[in-house]
Amino acid sequence: MTNKRRRLVGFVTKNSSEKTVSVKVARTTVHPLYRKVLRVTDNYLVHDEHGKANVGDKVSIVESRPISKLKRWSLEEVVNAGTSAYEVVPENVEK
Repeated sequence: MTNKRRRLVGFVTKNSSEKTVSVKVARTTVHPLYRKVLRVTDNYLVHDEHGKANVGDKVSIVESRPISKLKRWSLEEVVNAGTSAYEVVPENVEK
């Protein structure tokens, strides 16, 4: 039987701290009065014990006990390894 902890999927936006990454999770919600569909993004500080996540990776995070003042999530797995904006090199560039 699986546990009842919440799991979210998002993209790593920053990994400058040791054992900590910042993950942006996007979700959609409906405005209660105007019924417009809104896209809301939330940032979470995630505990990355082994330093597996890099900027641009799609990761799965799981709810955990409080690790520090702002960290309440742990890295579960790296779903897709992405590339950061600095690593992308255009191929068809004339010099």
